[in-house]
Amino acid sequence: METLLIIDDNSALAEMLALQFEIQDGDRPAFEVRIAGSISEAHGLLERLQPLLILCDMRLPDGDGISFLPELKRLSGDAPIVIMTAHGDMETTIRAMKEGAFDYMQKPFDQDEVELAVIRAIDLRRHSRRAAVLAVDTSAPALVNDLVAESRQMKSIVKQIGKLAASQTTVLIQGESGTGKELIARAIHTYSSDEPRPFVGINCSSIVDTLLESELFGHERGAFTGAAQTKYGKFELAGDGTIFLDEIAEMSLPLQAKLLRVLQEREFERVGGVNRIPLRARIIAATNRKIEREAQVGGFREDLYQRLKVVTLDLPPLRDRTSDIPKLTQRLLARIGARVGKPVPRVSTELLSHLQSLPWPGNVRELENALTRAVVLAPGEVLLPEHFPPPEERRGSRSHPRAKGSEQVLTLAQAEHQAILVALAAANGHKGRACELLGISRPTLERKLTKYEIEVRPSVTVVPAATRRSALG
Repeated sequence: METLLIIDDNSALAEMLALQFEIQDGDRPAFEVRIAGSISEAHGLLERLQPLLILCDMRLPDGDGISFLPELKRLSGDAPIVIMTAHGDMETTIRAMKEGAFDYMQKPFDQDEVELAVIRAIDLRRHSRRAAVLAVDTSAPALVNDLVAESRQMKSIVKQIGKLAASQTTVLIQGESGTGKELIARAIHTYSSDEPRPFVGINCSSIVDTLLESELFGHERGAFTGAAQTKYGKFELAGDGTIFLDEIAEMSLPLQAKLLRVLQEREFERVGGVNRIPLRARIIAATNRKIEREAQVGGFREDLYQRLKVVTLDLPPLRDRTSDIPKLTQRLLARIGARVGKPVPRVSTELLSHLQSLPWPGNVRELENALTRAVVLAPGEVLLPEHFPPPEERRGSRSHPRAKGSEQVLTLAQAEHQAILVALAAANGHKGRACELLGISRPTLERKLTKYEIEVRPSVTVVPAATRRSALG
């Protein structure tokens, strides 16, 4: 039950308002009403509770309600504040609204008037939470209409999206970096409901473990140093929409245990909180690693893997769906042209064949980067193969391991180790640029450097530690 705080030294009025709002009235819920007769008493209550709404008298025994407004807003977070006064005039009204009051009511007021103010405040709080969700969602990298399915593999994926959209099943999307895992997640989300619902994404590798729990589940004020007010986590902001957990394999084992508990019980608590909040959103997780193998060797919780893989979608790499490249090129060029402010160039048949012949280890993301470079540098209106780096200059021209005949096949760890060395060399030892080339975050790269004992020297020469020890004898 949400809390309504009344700050007024007129105990009779405060009790009357408490009786009115402690019972439900139509669509307006019942409140737990708390009363403070002074500013100091309100301070004490706000140390322990986070009200949905505050009704505050302008004249209090130990201060002025309007002067108290900035402090009251700091203590209460985003709770709307309605100022009540028996001495209303234009100047005080302007002062109250300027200091951030949600509404200003002159005593005596009738029940309908205060009821209307409270309902409007509840709507404001609801829209504020919705705005927080939209703020999370503004970085959407692609539209559902960008999904291209000319190949047999992608046509099969689209059929599965249609089936998944009819349920709220947990989904695990697996695929190499740049294959469009978030695009698929958004497609499932978009077609799951005819009404707009929140899509809340979080990259599990881009936030340190100590903050990730707060990002996911939120925290109560005072839960830890710096927690000045209550924060709603992604799971709460998602409502009945979708939570997209990208790079789920990068989540720490302790946090995996907490996520498992949430999926099992379908409810969670804010950090430092005791109230149980129901989980209504669908969970879609994604990874560029084979977490089944990770689970077998203890790098990922087996029980959480079983919870996540209710339905698994394996996205094919671009080199295995080359029939999608012509239409993908068309879609990407339209977006690139709008972004760089140049007309959409024409594409020769020769170029399309050339693009289909390349391995594209970075998948659709690498194709988009290559097309962007070509659009920016091409002098004419037609893109040609010469507008693209020669094969020997491309990262993809490095031997791409394929199981063919008696050729040596690298293990996953060997391929990852080699890819990191190649990226660091291409980036002249610049870790940030290497992360861009590899399509991973900085924390992930640092973990890989430690795992494979790779040292990046100040002279930008990259030397595996094992080789360094051997040279030293």
